[in-house]
Amino acid sequence: MTQSRKQEQNQAVRQDGVRATYRSRPHDIHNLYVSLKQWRIFHAVIDCGGFAEAAKALHLSQSTISYTVSKLQDQLGTALLRIEGRKAILTTEGRALLERSRNVLKEAIELETFAKNLGQGWGEEVRLVVDHNFPVHLLTQALSKFTEIGKGAAHVRLREVPTLQAEDIVRDPNVDLAISERVPLGYLGEPLTEVEYVAVAHPGHVLMKCERELSSVDLAQHIQIDMGHGNAAGKPAGGGPKQIRRWTMNSFDTVVAAVCEGLGYAWLPKHRVQKWLDQGQLTCLPLGDRLPYKSMLYLIHGRPWCTTPAASRLAEVLRSYAREDQRRVEVVHAE
Repeated sequence: MTQSRKQEQNQAVRQDGVRATYRSRPHDIHNLYVSLKQWRIFHAVIDCGGFAEAAKALHLSQSTISYTVSKLQDQLGTALLRIEGRKAILTTEGRALLERSRNVLKEAIELETFAKNLGQGWGEEVRLVVDHNFPVHLLTQALSKFTEIGKGAAHVRLREVPTLQAEDIVRDPNVDLAISERVPLGYLGEPLTEVEYVAVAHPGHVLMKCERELSSVDLAQHIQIDMGHGNAAGKPAGGGPKQIRRWTMNSFDTVVAAVCEGLGYAWLPKHRVQKWLDQGQLTCLPLGDRLPYKSMLYLIHGRPWCTTPAASRLAEVLRSYAREDQRRVEVVHAE
């Protein structure tokens, strides 16, 4: 670095009568030779399958595409493509740089989007992952209110997942909010709502013919059907023998159908099986003081370091409806 360059970087700048010293960081003084536009054109050549196709997709001339890629390779000092006939083939170096440059371009797009969101107060999209046991009425009420206050300026991409997958999806950097029974290490989760589980079986199941309160020993002699939650569903309060007869399924509807056929019993969210209970297709097992048990669902910010205004507002709406629902439940129990 030349002496004049050092002096330029360390010179004092006078603004409004206040002296401020500029202190550079390594990435401030490093010259950038490649633009995001060049990377975008390089990606288009690969994704579209050639220079001509990229030119059509980007509405540029083929000569512009060829010149940009050629200049990109010269600036980097390495060949990214080799031409075989009419096809552009990635070199080993080109393949290594392709994915890293995709991440750079993705981060740049997200940065611009975030800046626009700050000015508008809303994001274009809120990506929400929800444990499939989260009460549907709370979810639909919250989404309806969110649409109302946002006047359609933002929309939600919703994905419902089984409990065991929720933690993995929260780790996806594209997820804004998640409602999960488990809070991944390194994330903060705030209690949102409790889900009440009840042990249910077909009214004609042999367990219902005991005509007394059932014990853990009774349950251990029959098949328990579940969705592989990995929680305490198979071991209600009071302990007892380890459940060894267990069928695990990956669909809630299949679990309910199996229980309705009398194949076994299951611990299921009460709000999800209430209609089968009301219709008499299922009944709660007589477990005395061990019924029911509850599990907490948490609200988690997937990207707390860059939460959008829209995601924050949706989170507040979810909190509001969860609190209101909890107060309603408390009033019902008090009566």
